[in-house]
Amino acid sequence: MAKRDYYEILGVSRDADDKEIKRAYRKLAMKYHPDRNPDDADAENKFKEASEAYDVLTDASKRGAYDQFGHAGVDGQAGGGFGGGGGGSFSDIFGDVFGDIFGGGARGRNMRGADLRYTLELDLEEAVKGTSVKIQVPGHVECEVCDGSGAEKGSRPEACSTCNGMGQVRMQQGFFTVQQACPTCRGAGKVIKNPCKVCHGAGRVEQQKTLSVKVPPGVDTGDRIRLSGEGEMGADGGMPGDLYVQIAVREHSIFTRDGRNLYCEVPISIGDAALGGELEVPTLDGRVKLKIPAETQTGKLFRLRNKGVSPVRGGPAGDLLCRVVVETPVKLTKRQKELLAEFQQTMDDNNGTNHAPKKTSWFEGVKSFFDEMKF
Repeated sequence: MAKRDYYEILGVSRDADDKEIKRAYRKLAMKYHPDRNPDDADAENKFKEASEAYDVLTDASKRGAYDQFGHAGVDGQAGGGFGGGGGGSFSDIFGDVFGDIFGGGARGRNMRGADLRYTLELDLEEAVKGTSVKIQVPGHVECEVCDGSGAEKGSRPEACSTCNGMGQVRMQQGFFTVQQACPTCRGAGKVIKNPCKVCHGAGRVEQQKTLSVKVPPGVDTGDRIRLSGEGEMGADGGMPGDLYVQIAVREHSIFTRDGRNLYCEVPISIGDAALGGELEVPTLDGRVKLKIPAETQTGKLFRLRNKGVSPVRGGPAGDLLCRVVVETPVKLTKRQKELLAEFQQTMDDNNGTNHAPKKTSWFEGVKSFFDEMKF
């Protein structure tokens, strides 16, 4: 089947410059990239078709040959082929797979940019209820002066004379032909004789990006939010990587979190513990009343249902568990000490009433332990 015209594939005119070609290719690559269209053979073919067209039309020597002779002028070169040959051979595959081991590597064309990570610290309230935050991320953008070519304005990168624009060279080693990255252009296929004075030939410049991150309710430390296409920009028009925002929830002064449940400690006085009472305790939704029954002991847990966290992946909200801690009074006045001593005396003169069952049980256990020991 006859190949389609490269200019038609990208939807650009025959006099389009590199910037127009790059913009058109990016649009198609984002639409048909296999990562975005899994198990879609038609999309994969269109992506390969666009990549081949871009590969030819952004290379000065290939584009000249294509404009003059059509597909016949680049059939041995388009899509990562090798000079002087037809389709891919075993040695081509050998070079693609093992190039890095032998110091080579695939061409630096259309390479996807690296993924980046950003740690976002949140208060517990923000993590539980969700929020939107602005973050600043250092990164690279296309140099506006040279339109990303790396060459000084008015000039263009030239095809590498060592590899004839292929980005790779072959070396004969005994019975094997080993393919590796061109040592002159380092796999780019192009050399820049007059580098841009702003980006110094890199084609991109450093720039802080301000991004808006929407944090869904219920996230926790270790969760990640993916911002597609906000990572490092790709080489030679390749797709950018992604930015992964890593969540880290700050320690809270009152609550601790365990999954969907929240925990807190509630100090109560000896009087409230012995006689019972009613306290106000905080929740993330406001204050609620907590009834303390008489004779409450330290460590007792009170469960406030649905006052915890709604998980980010769905499901019912957790609970708030309040652990009671009976607080010993401090800085007593003389009179308070006298009253406490009188109270203690009445506890000792209990007339057979056990006012401290845990204390009694513990001492009985200690006595039994020593009785059973052999010295």
